Amino acid sequence: MFVTPSRKSRLTLFLLLAILLPGGLIATSLVSYYASRDSIRDQIIDTELPLAADNVYSEIQKDLVRPTLIASMMSRDTFLRDWVLAGERNVEQMTRYLTEIQNYYGTYTSFFISEQTRTYYQSKGVLKQIREGEPRDAWYFRILGMDDPYEISVDPDLANDDRLTFFINFKVFDYHDRFLGVAGVGLTVDSVVSRVDEYQRRFDRSIYFTDREGRLVVTGTSGGPLGARRGQSLRDIPGLEPLLATLPEPHAGRFGYQAEDGSHLINVRYIPELDWYLFVDKNEEGALASVRRTLYLNLLLCTLISALVLGLVYLAIRRYQQQIAALAITDQLTGLLNRRGFDLLASQAQQEAQREQSPLSALLIDLDHFKELNDNQGHLAGDLVLQEFAKSLQDNLRKTDIVCRWGGEEFIVLLKDTNAGTAGQLAEKIRQRTENLVLPFEDQELRFTTSIGIAEWQNGDSLQRLIGRADQALYRAKQSGRNRVCVEPPIS
Repeated sequence: MFVTPSRKSRLTLFLLLAILLPGGLIATSLVSYYASRDSIRDQIIDTELPLAADNVYSEIQKDLVRPTLIASMMSRDTFLRDWVLAGERNVEQMTRYLTEIQNYYGTYTSFFISEQTRTYYQSKGVLKQIREGEPRDAWYFRILGMDDPYEISVDPDLANDDRLTFFINFKVFDYHDRFLGVAGVGLTVDSVVSRVDEYQRRFDRSIYFTDREGRLVVTGTSGGPLGARRGQSLRDIPGLEPLLATLPEPHAGRFGYQAEDGSHLINVRYIPELDWYLFVDKNEEGALASVRRTLYLNLLLCTLISALVLGLVYLAIRRYQQQIAALAITDQLTGLLNRRGFDLLASQAQQEAQREQSPLSALLIDLDHFKELNDNQGHLAGDLVLQEFAKSLQDNLRKTDIVCRWGGEEFIVLLKDTNAGTAGQLAEKIRQRTENLVLPFEDQELRFTTSIGIAEWQNGDSLQRLIGRADQALYRAKQSGRNRVCVEPPIS
């Protein structure tokens, strides 16, 4: 006996697959994504950013540190010190000296301010006299009071139409460490910014500089982190406040912060020559874009594959269920309905006949002397007879008729919209065809006959009573000598 899976068990199996299959594929995609993301992030932190910082530092040494070294050299130049100590007699000598510095080293400006005369010398000649209380001269007196040997400041250049300039200002001392004045060179802010823009394009990173207090001193044209401008403090930039704790002392390292445009990784390097911090900032969103696209593609493929597999599983389960259901109501040897299948369809036919008051007849058919055939010719011969008779029976019936192997060598046919008279004619046709049927089997011919009992459904009949009356007719056909048709008369 076949037991078909319940609808609940099938649904449970399908739901389990619907959870495990997509879940497993998605989990695999996510694990792959996070592994790739961590690998890219490690590569950025351990390789790309330090390498970019080294390259930028190398460029800085040429572009920014070099002017600092030039100004430092000027502060120790014997000509400059001797000229001052000699009383600053020939201004043209100082002018030629500053012009040579400016032209040879490619600086934007060069200057010297004498403490003795408070004269501001420039490559164009004497520029002005330095005076206390003059706002534009405050930087000079600030340098007088500081302990450091030099500073880098950003101020308008009076000698060049007040163009904003980076000045490298070095103290000048005589041979006995007495203060003589301030010498230095200048670079325009625009030239430095353009160099930073070039670094950013070349290394595909955001590059900016801060002083010890965390104030931005140099950025590219687009600004520093999150568009911050020169003079802003890191404490004003969301996510960068913790870095302030690392800046008061020379420090290098790698850090990360979260901003509105995504996660950033930065490499910080101290530049002692400038007393600045170099920041090389990488937004990892761009680096991870390809990995994310791969993740989205994988998730889409997971969805499609899951849908395809689940669809195939659903069809397979449905087909299997149909096969199981068919096996449950089908006789395996003949392919006809078994009793269970017959009961399902016959009950519907009986209800239709009762509802529509249409005729319904039953044929109960028995193969004559079938036991002797099995005993004499063997079960294979018997199986062949049953199979061929079932085919012949189906060939003589309509598709709407219900045919069943009732058991052993007995068959039952339920004829819709058929009265006893018409059923008798059909039964006689079946009997004659069976009588004339010859089946070759192992170099011999098999012949057999049938006995058929007929009963017509009467109003108020149950299916069992209808079959019972057909069985009585079949009994009379056997008692009358077999190979004949008998009709059970209606009950008066």
